[in-house]
Amino acid sequence: MTTALLRTAQELHARPREGRRAVVMTMGALHEGHAGLIRAARRIAGPDGEVVVTVFVNPLQFGAGEDLDRYPRTLEADLKVAEQAGADAVFAPSVEEVYPGGDPQVRITAGPMGERLEGASRPGHFDGMLTVVAKLLHLTRPDVALYGQKDAQQLALIRRMVRDLNFGIEIVAVPTAREADGLALSSRNRFLSPDERRTALALSRALFAGRDRHAAQEALRARAREVPATQARAEALSAIGESRAAADAHAVATASPGGPAAVRAAARQVLDDAAHYDPPLELDYLALVDPSDFTEIGDDHTGEAVLAVAARVGATRLIDNIPLTFGPLGAAS
Repeated sequence: MTTALLRTAQELHARPREGRRAVVMTMGALHEGHAGLIRAARRIAGPDGEVVVTVFVNPLQFGAGEDLDRYPRTLEADLKVAEQAGADAVFAPSVEEVYPGGDPQVRITAGPMGERLEGASRPGHFDGMLTVVAKLLHLTRPDVALYGQKDAQQLALIRRMVRDLNFGIEIVAVPTAREADGLALSSRNRFLSPDERRTALALSRALFAGRDRHAAQEALRARAREVPATQARAEALSAIGESRAAADAHAVATASPGGPAAVRAAARQVLDDAAHYDPPLELDYLALVDPSDFTEIGDDHTGEAVLAVAARVGATRLIDNIPLTFGPLGAAS
């Protein structure tokens, strides 16, 4: 199969269409993370459907002093990656094709969620992102669109826009792709020197430290639920040396912090250490948030959460996150 390169919406709309169309939106510089998105789109579209990959570096989502001119443009290599991963077409429009009248006067606004975390660090970024996503969804007319979980706040905002504005398109999230050492795949990784890359590993290590602390707490709480917290039971357990373990597990299960505070602390310790590396990691934010609105969760939170981090190493800004799920605190029976 040869992947078609299309430059205009007219060319895309002229293609015969059978089955479902699945779209993967990118800014180019495709890597294995993008390839995973394309392969997932291929599975969803099926043999009779169509996979379209968009390649467009959107000027609206780059703020003053950001790396618009520096952002890599590697269309020829992108075509090869898309073809090998199973794409039927690459839609690579010009800025004039997407914004024929110049900068659009009417834009999508991200609302309060778009002003938090990434939005606070990059004012206007999410307005520009949602505007181009809306444009590309209209231009490509997909049945389903796939996005990576690495850009968790972007994904949440796209889902909200599609729901709030009745786009009628299915949004599918694909887990973050990582290199063998844990670094999240990103087109910006190529800008890191070897020393900077070693420092950048602190982002994923911090997230994994928070995840591991959470898992340990959940395991202790599960044990506490299995061990009745009664004096009689504790006395019986003491005969075989388990009373202290039972008490510790029960204390973790019923402690008011419940997990989120400890998760944040474990992740922050790694990041604080990395601030003293050479070169240092300059932390932008570490947050443990509700994925529905990206507000910080409380210690009594139950359900899904996202542990997110953003930092700069040298001249390169990186983001990463992992999903977590918090169960009810509950007392041991």
